[in-house]
Amino acid sequence: MIRKVLLVDDDAAVREALAQTLELNELEAVAAGSFVAAKDHITRGFEGVIVSDLRMPGRDGFHLLDYARSIDDELPVVLLTGEGDIPMAVKAMSQGAFDFLEKPCAAADFLPVLERALKTRALVLENRRLKRQLETGDPASRLLFGSSPQAEEMRQRVRAVAPTGAEVLVTGAPGSGISKVAEVIHLMSPAAQGPFVKRPAAGLAAETVAGLCQEAAGGSLFLDEVQALPEAAQYALLAQLEQGCGVRIIAGSSAGLAELAQAGKFSADLFYRLDVMRVRIPSLAERPGDIPVLFRHYVAQAAEQAGIEPPEISQDHLAALMAQDWPGNARSLMSAAMRFVLGMPEEAAAAAGLGLAEQMAQVERSLLIAALGRANGRAAAAAEALKLPRKTFYDKLARYGIRPEDYRR
Repeated sequence: MIRKVLLVDDDAAVREALAQTLELNELEAVAAGSFVAAKDHITRGFEGVIVSDLRMPGRDGFHLLDYARSIDDELPVVLLTGEGDIPMAVKAMSQGAFDFLEKPCAAADFLPVLERALKTRALVLENRRLKRQLETGDPASRLLFGSSPQAEEMRQRVRAVAPTGAEVLVTGAPGSGISKVAEVIHLMSPAAQGPFVKRPAAGLAAETVAGLCQEAAGGSLFLDEVQALPEAAQYALLAQLEQGCGVRIIAGSSAGLAELAQAGKFSADLFYRLDVMRVRIPSLAERPGDIPVLFRHYVAQAAEQAGIEPPEISQDHLAALMAQDWPGNARSLMSAAMRFVLGMPEEAAAAAGLGLAEQMAQVERSLLIAALGRANGRAAAAAEALKLPRKTFYDKLARYGIRPEDYRR
């Protein structure tokens, strides 16, 4: 989180007092006694906000404000004013200052303004990062969102799997975006210029399989929820693979396909042919830190589809979203974003109405799942990472009904 404040004031005593207030509240103070000293810190990528005195010898707060806006008109500048400078401060607000405070300012007045400015800056920088990600980089960077280690591990896995041309099994919880990952694998493969044909596996007739392979020739055929493929179609697909059908098969499954094959409910031969390469999509419960990133993206997408300006998303709203379970994963978060854009954000309101104990329990559950995901389902390693005694860790897993084996890749 962005916690940096550039303090600009020619009065050393004021600078020192404000810097101390910031540091006591876990904010990083960068002190400067003049515009010249502050200038090099003011960049488009500055990860913080500016607090400047309005009256300074030489180049004053107005000059600093104009300079900051010329570098980045979305960089918040809070001005400190003397008793007689209020009309000047109001003028500065009309010229783009974020806010102004009268000196001497109490911490109770100073800190809330800074928190608003810092949250605004964080949102601006995150939106820019997402825009750059969309405009540059490979399809994995542009289309698979999330800044968590789990999301980056998934993208790296996609990058490793895509060029091989081998069959791929994409697994994940319902609603996690299996078809999106399959499409990215195709886009990053040597067959990217070929067709990408996708079909639900349920109800697929055996005689249709050969036709689909012909349709996808030179490209990729994605079969969604492959565990639902009828038995006759399973054998027809296996025959196509054994003959070398000239198409890459990407299979998606939200079920435990290995367990189904072992239990005789899915062709073991076909399973082993499909499971040459595997990509697992982590659930939102494993990476709650990605929820704000994804939600902002879905809100922007929904607003564009609706032809309206995206509404402002408060930090409290994002915190409420992070405190929820999302069994429907990305799909349900996308639906929540659409309702939010249309003025019906009932999920966040419901989460905000939970008591502290319930919200803390949801956060704790998310942390346990995230630790298991990072540890590849190894409970002992997850307990160690969370610095919990093993018995305590297992007690918590039992309390929340979490099974470590569900998070093995």
